[in-house]
Amino acid sequence: MVNFSNAAEEINIYKGSEKKKTLIYNDKKYLVKFPDPIREKNKNISYINNAFSEYLGSNIFKLAGFKTQNTLLGTYVYNKREKIVCACEDFTNENNILYEFENIAISTNPDKKIETELIDILNVIEESNSINTKETKEKFWDMFVVDSLIGNTDRHNGNWGFILDTKTKKITFAPIYDCGSCLNQMLDERELEHLNEAEIKNLAINCYSCIKENGRKINYMTYISNTKNGELNNAILRVFPKVSIEDISKFIEDIACISDVRKDFYKKIIKIRYDILKNAYNELLIN
Repeated sequence: MVNFSNAAEEINIYKGSEKKKTLIYNDKKYLVKFPDPIREKNKNISYINNAFSEYLGSNIFKLAGFKTQNTLLGTYVYNKREKIVCACEDFTNENNILYEFENIAISTNPDKKIETELIDILNVIEESNSINTKETKEKFWDMFVVDSLIGNTDRHNGNWGFILDTKTKKITFAPIYDCGSCLNQMLDERELEHLNEAEIKNLAINCYSCIKENGRKINYMTYISNTKNGELNNAILRVFPKVSIEDISKFIEDIACISDVRKDFYKKIIKIRYDILKNAYNELLIN
């Protein structure tokens, strides 16, 4: 755990709903995300566990071989209270500029507001002259597979994108970033302690992407299990062999600041989704 309390601070330039600071640590710039205030009434927690979700979600992507934003768990003393924070290394600079997908969408079709309807997203990918269509589609669906594993409920058009190299003018898919809305970050320790196996399975299966099909949010596990989307099927075949449930479990166990109750929950819910992915993968191999 890194103590960021004495790190140099710059004026914050980052968007998003969480409280955040821009800090310099070991000569690198970090977006440091603080615990969110409670957003739901009658919640028995002092903050949302988004720092853990951000850190773990990002590193599960990394364990699966994705180019991913580097993250660190740490502490920061604010108003005389120590808080657990997640520091996200800034992968941009004057020569590498981030353009989020929503920027691409606006440039491609300025007459239409593109939100999270799947067909609209895919149409932008097809129509844009700025990005590689084939590569972008593959990376989009690869990202979807791991988002399904961690239960990311907020992969909207403002938290994935592309890097423009200002020298070569080449545009590439950006490292994965902004994974804080995963792994049921709203559940407190007391709630986790009282969850039985059936309830954990229900949470694992009834998890929805913010991406919609025909106006309805996609249920990750149902969508993956029906194996009707050929591009997603190909992504499962590409990505699943790179996912090691043993490595994920060990990574979770080695995070010292997370309670045993939360670690156990993380491992169980990920394993349920992993098994569903595995079934889909095996079915695709046979067919």
